[in-house]
This record gives sequence, structure tokens and C-alpha cells, in this order.
Amino acid sequence: MKIKSRLELLAPAGNLVKMKTALAYGADAVYLGIPEFSLRVRINDFDLAGITQAINYAHSLKKKVYVTVNIFAHEKHIKLLPVYLKKLAKVRPDGIILSDPGVLELVKKYLPKIAIHLSTQANCTNGAAVKFWYRQGVRRIILAREVALKEIKEIHQTCPKMELEYFVHGAMCMAYSGRCFLSQDMVGRSANLGDCVQPCRWKYEVFIKPHGHSEVLELVEEPHGSYLLNSKDLCLLEYLPELIKAGITSFKIEGRAKSVYYLANIIGIYRSALDNNRKIPELVPELNTKVTHRGYTAGFLLGVKAAQNAKDSHNTPDWEFCGQVIRSDQKGILLQVHNTIKAGDELEIILPVYDIIKFRAEKMVDFKSGREITEAHGGGDGQKIYLNLTTKKFVPALTVLRRKIK
Repeated sequence: MKIKSRLELLAPAGNLVKMKTALAYGADAVYLGIPEFSLRVRINDFDLAGITQAINYAHSLKKKVYVTVNIFAHEKHIKLLPVYLKKLAKVRPDGIILSDPGVLELVKKYLPKIAIHLSTQANCTNGAAVKFWYRQGVRRIILAREVALKEIKEIHQTCPKMELEYFVHGAMCMAYSGRCFLSQDMVGRSANLGDCVQPCRWKYEVFIKPHGHSEVLELVEEPHGSYLLNSKDLCLLEYLPELIKAGITSFKIEGRAKSVYYLANIIGIYRSALDNNRKIPELVPELNTKVTHRGYTAGFLLGVKAAQNAKDSHNTPDWEFCGQVIRSDQKGILLQVHNTIKAGDELEIILPVYDIIKFRAEKMVDFKSGREITEAHGGGDGQKIYLNLTTKKFVPALTVLRRKIK
């Protein structure tokens, strides 16, 4: 099946650099929010000024910004939200993502002209619920990850006016659509208020006391413990044609806490697939070997149990992120170094949209001193270097580079 061009690819944005990188690599829209109301307290640099800047930047590129207000609100949040929503109305985001009916009423009051999207946290799993939310003013449903492909088709047929969005790539929570209480119970940080410490990714040692025996026995899968709650990552790249047929029009990437390197790779690959730039089977190996992941699963899409990765926390990719381009000219690139680069290293430039330039690091010049060097380092703000490169292709700012490590 030929995929229809310019279906919406929706990317996460944990800060302005990540947002700009996501848009540069082909995202049509980004989702973001301030820590207090957006289910991302940690690794989230946005405040209202940052959101304003993000919206202005995206709109200058004719792209969209959806603001998340998807916490499960308590009374203290309901009291604070009107002030925030009034300010948000002035900067005009393209949509508000929410999950709480009380928040929905406030958004309709203070942002009456802004599209309302229902968060996956609301666990919308059937057509009757979709019709209910449509009557409440919701115009897009981010379907729960637990909704199977067959059900997506039925939901779309039940309420064809509703836009349907679906997560296609990223981390999976072991709880039902993210409604987890482990973090709150174990360390006092609520996942439902955006402060999850991800206990599902921890290593565990499990002990049992068999009936009739006084001795406690340890169950061991490997010497350091078991990742018994650790879901594999969702990857639906190979199912994009089926999702389009079923009625999905927005394809969502998870990962507001992920790096710019991760975003560039994942967004570039999915954009390339959606625009038919490269065949999907050609792109699958890139996901397997060039980014960190926990193994891949189709989740609940096919109506079967999602796969777990109980043996380890993640894979070890063959490549690592080494830098991001500041600017380029006909002779080379000015690079912000993120991980060590040595003369002779095998490098790849990942151009938007997922076009690869392969070369070796040869002449490297430290930008500050002007001296030729044989090794450059990341850390802190990262060393700036000028790297010789001969190519007819334009290398824009924000382009990421990777280094082969095995």
C-alpha cells in the first residue's frame, strides 16, 4: 500500500532544542507542557515563556504545537489552572491535550476556540466513549495503547468525525494506559501527576516462601536480578499502512525525556516511511541497531499480550550520538560535540529526512583555539570543533551525527 503523504507525525518536546530538532527532522507538530500540569515534572524545561517561544517558532514553519494539561487534577490544580489557561489563551496553541473532565470544563471556558484532544490517560477504548467525548467538545482522541487494530476500525466507523491519534513508537508503561501507582506507593512520587520514577525499569530480586517450608528461596533469572516489570518498547513502523486504513490520522512518538539524537532518528525514520522516501523494510534495521531500545513489540495492536524484557534494561546499539551541527559551509561543519570523537572514527550524518552521509573524521580543528586536534570531547556544554567534510548535500543546523562504536 502506498502511504498518503503528510499524515501528521506528532513528536515529543522536552525543551526548545528538542522541539526544533523534532521539527527539523519532519514532525508536523509537537506536544509539550509545563511541569505542573503536563505529566512531566522532571526533565522538562518549559515554562509559559518557553511555550510562547515554541509556538511562535513552530508557527513560523507552519507547524503546530499541542499543549498538555493532562494531569489527574486535584483541588489545588483546579484552583491554579484558570490563571494559567488565561495566559495560554493569549499565545494560541493549536490544541490542548487533557484527560480530566474538570479540566475540560475549564479549557472550554478559557480557551473556547482551541481544539481539545483527549489524552491516552483517559483510557478511551470504544466507540460509545468516543461519541460521548465528541458531544463534550473533544475533537481528537488519543486512543489508549490497549486498543487493537480491529477496534480502531470499529471506533472510526462509529464516529468518523472524530480525529484519531495513536502512539506508534516509544516506551510502554506496565500499567493500564499509564495509570500506575507503583511510583507513588514506593517513593511518594505520583505518576498521575507527572512525577514517575519508573519502578518498572528497576532490577528486582524476588523471594518466595513455599507453603510448608521455613526457608525463603530466591528466584533468579540472571546474576544481578530480574527486570520483571520491564515492557519492551512499542514499534509500529511496519504497521503504518494498516493503521492508516483503520482511520488513524496522527502518529505519535513517545519520549519527552529522550535525547535529540533519539528524536532525530525516530522522527526521521517515521517521516521517511510516511512520505514513501524509503521502503519500510529498509528502515527497520536502522531502528534495531542505531538507537537504544528495550527490544520491540507491537504492543496490543494485534490483540495479543504486549511483550516484556525481563532479562535486561535495554540493548547496546552499534552507534552512539557524537554531536549536533551548529552551522555548515562548503568545506565542513561546525559541531557541538556530545560524545568523544577521535581522528579516524567512522561517522554518519543523519540528514532530514533520514538521508545518511558516511565519512571518516579526518581534520578536526578546535573552534576556540583554532588548533588542529586528534580527539574532541563532550561533557558540560560540549567542545565546539570544525570538521572537514566534502559533500554536495546541504547540512543544516540541528543535524545530528553518530559514531560507530562496534
